[in-house]
Amino acid sequence: MFALGVVHRTVNRPPTADVEALSEFGVSTLHEAMGRVGLMRPYLRPVYRGARLCGPAVTVLLQPGDNWMLHVAAEQVRPGDVVVAACTTESEDGFFGELLATSLRAQGARGLVIDGGCRDVAELEAMDFPVFSRAVNAKGTVKATLGSVNVPVVCANAPVRPGDVVAADADGVVVVPAERAAEVAEAAARREANEEGKRQRFAAGELGLDMYAMREPLREAGLRYLD
Repeated sequence: MFALGVVHRTVNRPPTADVEALSEFGVSTLHEAMGRVGLMRPYLRPVYRGARLCGPAVTVLLQPGDNWMLHVAAEQVRPGDVVVAACTTESEDGFFGELLATSLRAQGARGLVIDGGCRDVAELEAMDFPVFSRAVNAKGTVKATLGSVNVPVVCANAPVRPGDVVAADADGVVVVPAERAAEVAEAAARREANEEGKRQRFAAGELGLDMYAMREPLREAGLRYLD
């Protein structure tokens, strides 16, 4: 059951240093470092090329076609936060645009992830306010029905709690539980160091067949080479 008409003012954000450490890595690396979990559905896409973000979540539960609670959420944003908006049911209306982006930026928000529509894309790109949305849609919304702010939500099939770290780039959107932020950052760093070694070996001409010792398993699986 959705909790409606509630605004929680207290958010347990992870240490800033842990969030900044996570921000050094791409979504694919963070997803792998967590054990291949945490991804939102791939229909959430950046509204302009090069958009990326990382920060603790201020969560919003919207009603379809109604962006009232995004204005309420702006008051709860602290510098470095990412607003994460889910909806009580599917809606691709244009909940968010340049004016709300200006408001969120003034409060220190790093961007928005929304399982709904967004508009004013040219303006958002010009001001470099990252938005990852379900759709781009010029259709406007109303301000009539309560949702909630800073409650647990499910955004694009991913559970998000206030304070969880949300990262997004061209590969998608991933949620890192707040209590795992430091652990995942360390695991991501180890993974990248390992990949750099592999990158150098690939560049030198070594094949993945040999690097990953694939030849014998492939032979046992029945792979045949024909001339």
